[in-house]
Amino acid sequence: MSGADEDFFDNIYQLTDADQTAAHYAKFARGYEDAMAGNGYITPQRCAEALAATGLDKDAPILDIGCGSGLSGAAMRAQGFTTIDGTDFSPEMLEIAKTKGIYRTLSQQDLRSFGGGNAYAAITAVGVLNPAHAPATVIDEALEALGPGGIFVFSLNDHAIADGTYEGRIHEITDTGFAQLLHREYGAHMPGQDLQSWVLALRKS
Repeated sequence: MSGADEDFFDNIYQLTDADQTAAHYAKFARGYEDAMAGNGYITPQRCAEALAATGLDKDAPILDIGCGSGLSGAAMRAQGFTTIDGTDFSPEMLEIAKTKGIYRTLSQQDLRSFGGGNAYAAITAVGVLNPAHAPATVIDEALEALGPGGIFVFSLNDHAIADGTYEGRIHEITDTGFAQLLHREYGAHMPGQDLQSWVLALRKS
């Protein structure tokens, strides 16, 4: 792994706000996919498989928040999904995603910009949720943006799990019946960084 890649991983979990995160991804956008591949990043495939296992129609509209350079969209396309929109805060990452021809639309937006009018059958947040800039309330907001039966697929890596707030919100959401837990699996996230993750799927009641 190059020195630049080492800097990316050394710093990524020390970022404390959205501005720092945006600057970090702007700096490392060009080498991002090589760094992730070199560390065995597998969560996009795991999330796409979890979404497919819900039985969602392959032509149903999906919103991929925090889509980055398009690794998550590519994994969903490999599972046969055809109608994927992407949002990300980083214009540099979106420029890379545009070159892949995966997404129906791409837009630079905050993580909480989910579109209006229950426009999507599913929302995904792959490798996105972390205490620095995507708190547990994003889970609630994603579900609020979906109509009844809508599906939210997301991952929580070991850093997010250790925070505790995400697990607490998931329990509250499912205990109150606001959504049902369809899938929960702990497994590989990024072996090269010795990280694992939960992949979860919730269906809104």
